[in-house]
Amino acid sequence: MVNTKTYHILVIDDDDKIRDLLKQYLKKNNYLVSTSHDAADAEEKISLVKFDLAIVDIMMPGKDGLQLTKEIREKIDLPIILLTAKGETEDRIKGLEYGAEDYLPKPFEPKELLLRIHNVLKRVKKEKNFKDAIKIGKTLIHLKKMEIQNDRKAYKMSMTERSLLENLISSAGKIFTRDEISKITGLTKERSIDVLITRLRQKIEPDTKNPKYLQTVRGAGYVLWID
Repeated sequence: MVNTKTYHILVIDDDDKIRDLLKQYLKKNNYLVSTSHDAADAEEKISLVKFDLAIVDIMMPGKDGLQLTKEIREKIDLPIILLTAKGETEDRIKGLEYGAEDYLPKPFEPKELLLRIHNVLKRVKKEKNFKDAIKIGKTLIHLKKMEIQNDRKAYKMSMTERSLLENLISSAGKIFTRDEISKITGLTKERSIDVLITRLRQKIEPDTKNPKYLQTVRGAGYVLWID
């Protein structure tokens, strides 16, 4: 069980009512909670305080939640859960591409958000003691640094990418079905899983059109081969 008393969450939403309700609910569940009403305020707080997770509403005036997510993940390894409008599939996919760990469509049950927070933090805790660097071909994967080095380039990885890579690496040669990947990452949509696999190949493979390491097994799933 995750010890919620040690985790500090930043809630970023321009809706005063939602922001206050989430703060009260999370505090009742023993999280330390700070809030921001827009991206500028959030960026200032993030520069001063080390947060364990951020909850970001996509629809905000000025800089929206998607752009904020992208900019945060380019700088630090802060896990992010997005709050999205119901039915906005493209926004959810873009959010995952920008490095968000999970998303939750509005309206939602606070208990569901609590479970998603718990799952993300549990993955983070589990990964802290995992082996730091793994070599796949000419690619170096630094799990602790959340970085992939390939062809003299350094790519940041999201917690979702890291979680899947941890499982793929520890069970190299095993075929992972879509259902297994869904359980590992929390992604339920096939499109979201496809985006995740494509993103990893772009960072690992020398030729993404002919993947050598992260391969598709037709009708079965995906497998990682390590030289």
